[in-house]
Amino acid sequence: MTAISTQDTTPEKLQGVDLFWLGHAAFRLTSPEDKIVYIDPWLENPKSPLQVDQVAGADVIILTHGHFDHVGNTVEIAGKTGATVICPVEVGHYLTAQGLSGDQVVGMNIGGTVRQAGMEFTMVFAAHSSGITGEDGVIPGGNPAGMVITFENGFTVYHTGDTDFFGDMQYIREFHEPDLMLLCIGDHFTMGPRKAAKSIETVRPSYALPMHYGTFPLLTGTPGDLLENLSKEYRERVIVAEPGAPVQ
Repeated sequence: MTAISTQDTTPEKLQGVDLFWLGHAAFRLTSPEDKIVYIDPWLENPKSPLQVDQVAGADVIILTHGHFDHVGNTVEIAGKTGATVICPVEVGHYLTAQGLSGDQVVGMNIGGTVRQAGMEFTMVFAAHSSGITGEDGVIPGGNPAGMVITFENGFTVYHTGDTDFFGDMQYIREFHEPDLMLLCIGDHFTMGPRKAAKSIETVRPSYALPMHYGTFPLLTGTPGDLLENLSKEYRERVIVAEPGAPVQ
């Protein structure tokens, strides 16, 4: 896999952030200070190389919205590791109703920043929905979101959450200048490859890693389709990962 950067991303800034794609929209990131962050940890997805009983530790869990394929195994992982869960406010209420401590769940909203475990987490807009499927049917899950993570060394990761392309991605570029963009490409429930390509060209990350594709037959977008819609400059920034293979 190849990637080039036209931003001011020094070798020192790039060192020390390890990433594993766990299939679908789930990721495990390890910070330069060895803090472990899970994003949308649905580890029962058919592409995940990691099962819940194999999770050894976690410091922070990020949830972008309330759908089952993003909340996933949060309650189990947080319960066994003591990780702090950062999520939309309404999703936080749901999690505490499922047994997590109120002190363990940090509910926030779009535009806010939370500082936890030496990192900063800023919630940004996503164009999607967020209903939570519970015992009584679907309950409101508040607003869907993306998340910008700033690690201890300044390296910045933007996880789009489930979203369509939206013009205000330009302000995510302006305010956060992401080094790495994790973006959905699968189509049907999110933007497909063509709009994902436009998202990359708008945010202009140093690197982009496609996600949320290939999990179900409905998610027809592929990295190849994404690359076909990008100019050479941006094509060379794309990292195509395999679930479980480390990306550094």
